[in-house]
Amino acid sequence: MTTQVITPENIRLKANVADKEAAIRIAGEILVNQGYVLPDYVGKMFEREELTSTFMGNYIAIPHGTEDAKEKVLASGISILQLSEPLDYGNGNIVKVVFGIAGKNNEHLDILSKIAIVCSDEANIDRIVHAETEQDLMAIFEEVND
Repeated sequence: MTTQVITPENIRLKANVADKEAAIRIAGEILVNQGYVLPDYVGKMFEREELTSTFMGNYIAIPHGTEDAKEKVLASGISILQLSEPLDYGNGNIVKVVFGIAGKNNEHLDILSKIAIVCSDEANIDRIVHAETEQDLMAIFEEVND
């Protein structure tokens, strides 16, 4: 099991997704397959989405589990889907990048904060959307390390 929050294996470049549900499922499955969460966590991501949209603006969505999903988290991690085509995430909100997140203890707040810092700069979003390699994409986040 990895202790790194982002690894190249957590990233899907030019991901083809049919709809919002597929994007959330893929983001969650990456977290499961990389050992960050138990399989039940993916269902909790869909529960969260029913409560409130995880669309964050600036072409970004951050699906994550509900509060009661914490026991399903084995380690903090992020999955990243760079979408091949912009996706309607509902209500006309267009998404180009999906971040699936899982935070152990209260680390999800730190993860959200880091994503927010990176994605508040439109130039960074453009770099994420056009990254050619997993390493290029990871480098954007390494630039804002504490």
